[in-house]
Amino acid sequence: MKILCVFGQYNYGDRTRGLGYEYANFIPALKNLGHEVIFFESLDKSKYGDYVELNKTLLKFVMDEKPDIIFFVLMTYEVWLETLRLIRQGTDAVLIQWATDDSWKFDQFSRFISPSFDLYATTYPSAIKKAQKLGQSNFVLSQWAACSESMDKPVPAKDCRYGVTFVGSMYGNRKKWVDELIKRGINIRCFGYGWRNGPVEAEEIPEIIRHSVVSLNFGDSGLMLKGGKFEHNRQIKARVFEVPGAGGLLLTEPADDLEYFYKSDKEIVLFNSIDELCEKINYLLSHQDERDAIALAGFTRTKREHTYEGRFKVLIEKALEFRKHNPKTNRNLDLEQFDQIKKTHKINFLHKMVRGCLVLPCILIWGKKRGPRAARRILFEISWRLLGHRTYSVKGLPGRLFYRAS
Repeated sequence: MKILCVFGQYNYGDRTRGLGYEYANFIPALKNLGHEVIFFESLDKSKYGDYVELNKTLLKFVMDEKPDIIFFVLMTYEVWLETLRLIRQGTDAVLIQWATDDSWKFDQFSRFISPSFDLYATTYPSAIKKAQKLGQSNFVLSQWAACSESMDKPVPAKDCRYGVTFVGSMYGNRKKWVDELIKRGINIRCFGYGWRNGPVEAEEIPEIIRHSVVSLNFGDSGLMLKGGKFEHNRQIKARVFEVPGAGGLLLTEPADDLEYFYKSDKEIVLFNSIDELCEKINYLLSHQDERDAIALAGFTRTKREHTYEGRFKVLIEKALEFRKHNPKTNRNLDLEQFDQIKKTHKINFLHKMVRGCLVLPCILIWGKKRGPRAARRILFEISWRLLGHRTYSVKGLPGRLFYRAS
């Protein structure tokens, strides 16, 4: 089968932030399953003049390549709802969206764009329940996994180059955790955007993990309002599977449903506080036989149950089942209709005034670089709350007014 992948080659479309996770992990897995895989860049804005050009280029690419499945990982509004509708109407491809953060993005994103897809893969059971309440039956439950190409058996602790490492961007409360570890005498090396060591190439990450006695993962994605009070939202991230898959010892915060994938203290190790984190780091560093046994058990479980080949095999089977029961015969993608649609994406004088009124105070507060991004974020937060799905359409104001800052 021919599968078209639509996402970014680099993290957030920025080459300086390293190879994108989906590009480095999803494409090899799909190829390993025997499929022909082609790629469309959707995040690097330097490749297109605006969202009109991006969406039209995608439509032409689909028309020329005629894929059987289109596998999207959309961040926000880079591909319009109208574009998705034209693809569904004019091709027999099955459209799949892989949702990355439904623990907090469902309400502001997934519930609005999911009806435009044939299958909507989420890693959160809670999203399935929310979708069912909205009458949306196209959600399917999946989960992050490990790349089989980077799997290798654990290196014994005595032969590791690093004691404690963390690989990932610096944001949220991660710096606070790391600073506190350093303050308490823990020698931790951090790799990724924002840290002193900076981003590392995708192929280097498994090597760092494999040669670390302990690899940390922080699952906190911020505060969420639950039951009338704010609580820390901990989610299962891709690193949960990547670390044991690469032969590392995973020391991570707990998350909902994590116990279904790994046994605590047998295949991975959990921590809840800075005191507990320091205690367990010191214990694992000084009890290397136990560390090695846990790392090996985690690796074995991951290799057996948690590879992307396994995840995507199930997803593609569901896609084929969907196409079997929902046959489409129309293969005439209407670019003329798109040319009519794109006219509503134009910016008039009033739009420019609104943009100026938003950007100027943000620049004064956050500076010329961060100001436009802050203004876009403010507009986006207002837009999805008041205008809902229109935010992700050709008429969406955040995309029209802030292409480069999106």
